[in-house]
Amino acid sequence: MKARNITEKVMSIIFIACGLISIAAVAGISMYMIVSGLPAIKEIGLKEFILGQVWKSTANPPSFGILPFILSSFFATFGAILIGVPIGLMVSVFLSKIAGPKTSSALRPAVELLAGIPSVVYGLVGMSALVPLVMQIFGLKSGTPLFSAIIVLAVMILPSIVSVSETALNAVPKKYEAASLALGATKIETIFKVSIPAAKSGIAAGVVLGIGRAIGEAMAVMMVAGNVANMPKLFGSVRLLTTAIASEMSYASGLQKQALFSIGLELFIFIMIINIILNSLLKGGYRNEK
Repeated sequence: MKARNITEKVMSIIFIACGLISIAAVAGISMYMIVSGLPAIKEIGLKEFILGQVWKSTANPPSFGILPFILSSFFATFGAILIGVPIGLMVSVFLSKIAGPKTSSALRPAVELLAGIPSVVYGLVGMSALVPLVMQIFGLKSGTPLFSAIIVLAVMILPSIVSVSETALNAVPKKYEAASLALGATKIETIFKVSIPAAKSGIAAGVVLGIGRAIGEAMAVMMVAGNVANMPKLFGSVRLLTTAIASEMSYASGLQKQALFSIGLELFIFIMIINIILNSLLKGGYRNEK
């Protein structure tokens, strides 16, 4: 009994230490981004930095307007969610409620494999297969527009949405569905009117993970979106917040490097705001369910 108590105390200390390390890491990253990002914003000016439409970091004099990056990131993420969420939800419904055990066990590893594919591989496949297809279908001179980035991001967020949504659907009590079927509802009606509403908190959590990956992706988007600092157009080349940092940080210096840290700070704040809003909605939905 004494050895068991000692083990429990040791494990409690380890868990507390891990939690404190996580908090310290988040706090340290936050402070570093603030300290590194604020000087450039002060020198350039917040309004010119956020609302400026021209980014010429190596010109003389330079311009550091990141509005094209902000809007491109927003539209790319929104488009990916608009395409990826319905597809991911339908796949999770199929695996959880419609497919048989053998079919589910065969398809589930294939979906999970998508999560393990490196970003650069998505970019290579996009460049070799998607880009020529977009050029051919829409008659474009270049197949690296915002549209291509949206398609690639939509595919990349599918594993997060499918896995979390399927888990949430599997957790719905069977008695809910049995009661619905007993009242005369069809299987499809039960899925869409009982199972999905009951699992909406878990499904929303999967969407949150998908949004996080879509916003933070850089390499694959850089390879298929053209990486040009234009105002966003669906069939025009664009540069996102993440790709702006990745493409220039290796050779940046002085104010240019500080401006890239400022972009990272804006991206950091953007992701934090989205997480806070979505977590608040999730908690509100959970309280309403209870």
